[in-house]
Amino acid sequence: MIQYTLRRLAATVPVMLVVAALVFLMLRLTPGDPAAIIAGDNATPQQLLEIRQKLGLEEPVVTQYFVWLGQIVTGNFGDSFFFKKTVWDLISDRIEPTLSLSVVTILLAVTVAIPLGAIAAYRQGTIVDRVVMSVSVLGFSIPVFVIGYLLVYVFAIELKWLPVQGYQRITGGIGPWFKSLVLPAITLSVIYIALIARMTRTSMLEVLSEDYIRTARAKGQTEAKVLFGHALKNAAVPIVTVVGLGVALLIGGVVVTESVFSIPGLGRLTVDAVLARDFPVIQVIILLFAFVYVLINLIVDLSYTIFDPRITH
Repeated sequence: MIQYTLRRLAATVPVMLVVAALVFLMLRLTPGDPAAIIAGDNATPQQLLEIRQKLGLEEPVVTQYFVWLGQIVTGNFGDSFFFKKTVWDLISDRIEPTLSLSVVTILLAVTVAIPLGAIAAYRQGTIVDRVVMSVSVLGFSIPVFVIGYLLVYVFAIELKWLPVQGYQRITGGIGPWFKSLVLPAITLSVIYIALIARMTRTSMLEVLSEDYIRTARAKGQTEAKVLFGHALKNAAVPIVTVVGLGVALLIGGVVVTESVFSIPGLGRLTVDAVLARDFPVIQVIILLFAFVYVLINLIVDLSYTIFDPRITH
């Protein structure tokens, strides 16, 4: 297990190098000049040239890439073109809202979706099953921003139960922190609830027809014990896989959700950096998201041995 983990961690190095090269080249090839955005509409060609020289944009692309890569390797993420801060300061200031939203969203989705999918499988063909599957289809069909605006209108504007926008840091108290995350977490979790519930139902249907389930029932065990103690554990591998793959969707969903609810997280920072053509910020954020995605996949692979001892690495 330790050797497998070390090999997987070592394999992330070439992956991150490829991601870094692609992101760097794509940003340089897309239209738009950071110097023009910084200087403003009335800037002269000489002023633009001076800004580009100061930012190092006049150097050949290959030279720019290796200078930036050398900085990343030494832990220097560079300075933002637009925000006048170091990239690390920007990210460290914005990481708490994104991390809080992501964790609450995943916990909410897993807590709701797995029992729904298990019950739908147990009640296959009944009204309960049809309702759960209909809600799942609806969750896939409605865009995230539509759900967000609808929840804001109902629970923030009409009922005035929750704040419309913004984020309260956890240092200001658990209550205000949680209230600021309720609407965005529900908005973002809808698609994950739909995805995980459908996969849970499919996996459970396969397991519930196995001989050991009939044996457990014959021994007089309760249906709850059979359903959640035996069937769900043996159906967990594909469910865990879907939860891990959902991280990719979560990254994209965070960008939209943070924009809708004005949450000052990494998603909102990504949008602002793209609009400002702030290359250093965009590059590091995408690298960070890529590393998190690779790390989550590793954790998912290692968790397989917990749910199925037959799997070894």
